[in-house]
Amino acid sequence: MKRIGIVLLLFSKVMLAQNHYAVDSSYTIKSTYAKLIKKYPFIKIAEAVKKANVLQIEDIVYDKIEKKELHLDAYWNKGEEANPGVILIHGGGWKSGNKKQLEVLGQTISAKGYSCFAIEYRLSPEAKYPQAIYDVKNAIKFVKDNAKKFHVDPDKIAVLGCSSGGQMAALIGTTNENLAFEDPRNKSTSSSKVQAILDVDGILAFKHPESEEGEMAAFWLNGTYQENPENWEQASALRHTDKNTPPILFINSSFDRFHAGRDDMIAILNQHKIYNEVRTIQNSPHSFWFFQPWLDETVYYATQFLNKVFK
Repeated sequence: MKRIGIVLLLFSKVMLAQNHYAVDSSYTIKSTYAKLIKKYPFIKIAEAVKKANVLQIEDIVYDKIEKKELHLDAYWNKGEEANPGVILIHGGGWKSGNKKQLEVLGQTISAKGYSCFAIEYRLSPEAKYPQAIYDVKNAIKFVKDNAKKFHVDPDKIAVLGCSSGGQMAALIGTTNENLAFEDPRNKSTSSSKVQAILDVDGILAFKHPESEEGEMAAFWLNGTYQENPENWEQASALRHTDKNTPPILFINSSFDRFHAGRDDMIAILNQHKIYNEVRTIQNSPHSFWFFQPWLDETVYYATQFLNKVFK
């Protein structure tokens, strides 16, 4: 009996290890601040402040995969019954970060007449590409299914991502109505189609002369380029850019590597007369959106673009 008990204990530990993943906390606002403060002594962490005209509800379950729940945080302007919606995708190299990191961005954009949704998605230690893409597209469908509750116009949806979230936002927008990027589990009749893309310092191509992607990308894409070239190509928004791509805004830091493939994408957009803008925040580091004075500049460029596209 003792031997059976030991075997059962070992089995339970194996099952626990298979179904629970250590949270990667390598990418946080505080750790990023500690890295940047010496070079940029004037910066301050942007603080969350609840706005009088914005309703905020956190940790809404938008999907359940086996026993795991996926959540989103909703921020919506009370002034209108149907605001344009903005889906927010956090960064962290596909392996770290969390939706809470975009709280200030969500509050601030919502206060200017929008409904924003910061999305939790499965990170690379738990799920490889394209599962995170499925998650965000499922969240978009959930928002549309609940459009009245969240004061959203389901025909005016933008996707905004930062860093690796920017890469995801661009891929989601360029694969509108492409069934290869839709979760076969999802039975919603709503579409995951978006009408605008805001890419904040996210790459457009993984394998490109301007790209420096390596270990983190390989971990998410389930292999190096040599091991899995198909995923590296298919996960690149540049590969899918065509006449059906929605208008796009690029908000970039002063580091070129974080917009690899952007200029090639713009050439295709211009060929098809698709509206696009590039806004570079001068002398800024990556992850500038966490800090003042850059957060205000980011919100200004984002809302100016959204107003032009939707209002």
